[in-house]
Amino acid sequence: MERRVRVRFAPSPTGPLHIGGVRTALYNYLFARQHGGDMILRIEDTDSQRFVPGAEDYINEALAWLGIGIDEGVREGGNYGPYKQSERRDIYREHVQMLLDAGKAYYAFDTPEELEAKRKEMANFQYDARTRLSMRNSLTLPADEVKAMIDRGEKYVVRFKIEPDRDVEVIDLIRGKVTINSSILDDKVLYKRADDLPTYHLANIVDDHLMEVTHVIRGEEWLPSAPLHVLLYEAFGWADTMPQFVHLPLLLKPDGAGKGKLSKRDGDKLGFPVFPLEWHDPETGAVSMGYRERGYLPQAVVNFLALLGWNSGDDQEIMTMDELIAKFSFEHCSKSGAKFDYKKGAWFNHEYLLREDDATLAQLFKPVLEANGVKPEEFGDDFITRTVALVKGRVSFVSELWDQGKFFYAAPTSYAEKDIKKRWSAEMPAIMEELIGVLEGIADFTSKPSEDIVLAWIAEKGYHLGNVMNAFRLTVVGECKGPHMFDVTELIGKEETIARIRRGIAEIKPIA
Repeated sequence: MERRVRVRFAPSPTGPLHIGGVRTALYNYLFARQHGGDMILRIEDTDSQRFVPGAEDYINEALAWLGIGIDEGVREGGNYGPYKQSERRDIYREHVQMLLDAGKAYYAFDTPEELEAKRKEMANFQYDARTRLSMRNSLTLPADEVKAMIDRGEKYVVRFKIEPDRDVEVIDLIRGKVTINSSILDDKVLYKRADDLPTYHLANIVDDHLMEVTHVIRGEEWLPSAPLHVLLYEAFGWADTMPQFVHLPLLLKPDGAGKGKLSKRDGDKLGFPVFPLEWHDPETGAVSMGYRERGYLPQAVVNFLALLGWNSGDDQEIMTMDELIAKFSFEHCSKSGAKFDYKKGAWFNHEYLLREDDATLAQLFKPVLEANGVKPEEFGDDFITRTVALVKGRVSFVSELWDQGKFFYAAPTSYAEKDIKKRWSAEMPAIMEELIGVLEGIADFTSKPSEDIVLAWIAEKGYHLGNVMNAFRLTVVGECKGPHMFDVTELIGKEETIARIRRGIAEIKPIA
């Protein structure tokens, strides 16, 4: 019987979730949803020395913001818990003992000083079949001495006993068959008595098996550990339920040749986030920028990330989550790293802003208004929504709506010199006074009727259309650019429009 697809995203709570980790979570989610399977969030907190307060909550909040739904996890519960590795100690101890009893693992008592001395003695030293019989471990020490050392509470680790000179095959759904000879692998530490916790290698294998994970989808950097994991599955007798491996291409630096893994330093240098949410370091107080706080829409970030290392097989770029789920396939994943084109990310955000409901954008714009001293309640949701609709085509981020539309909320206090020089002649104040009279006589001040009357007046008087309209815009907006002029005047109203023209007449002086 075909197994139900079950995938897991297993981050460590050691800091903010990197955008590369977000893409891994996204690909897991797309694959699970496409196959009607389950998405597990497992917290790998066995490294107590690197635990960072707040990191686990950050991970959950980031995934929720992006719409990456979790079926089983610490918060969601499930039938395969606990979903936090620090709460699974008894399970790991049991499985360590299974390997020891089967002769697949052994105790090692070598001190850090002894290991360092061996590294100095032997070039490229590694703890393996060539060297383990010269070390202090249960393979070289009498059984009664080993028992006495353990009973005395001496520190030890448990190492996996890897048999040499065997070709280990890893079947990867992106890279095909990868073969690595076991002789290059060291006898990895699986358990440390000092911490009473397993290492990554043991904990992941045990958890993936017991949680019935069918596909392990993770970053390329974990590919070297895959042969070890194959051997561990075999050592436990679980080869028949071994998951399929998928190692995703790295996200690469955006500048230069794009070589090297994307880092926070790259984002700081070029001014883009590498974390989904803003992160406040609890130790240093340093603040790292996040996509959410920079004004990215979550659906834009998802679409952008999905196409870093994968393509849909056609020319479609803008895709909803449902479309991504329907189209996703490992067959179209790249084997090579994906250059992180952050400018393309901004383009995606622009495209999604254009498609977003104006009322929704208005709600997102309110904090920006407040940050600029505007009280949204004084203008109302309808007014804000209409201003957003007029300027959103000119921006990539919600924060930019202010620069494009601030004149809706306050009359200009200065005027663009280049526009004054080009459009404000000595006779323009008199023409603007005439315009005021025309505007005062308009009964229906909505866009189209106002436009028809003003343009007819300009034509009747024989004035230069471009000069008059740009001078009109200069007094109302402060510069000669912006949305359709009569859409602007309709929104701010007749009284405000005329007041701004009068102020412009008083303050703008021709520039020779």
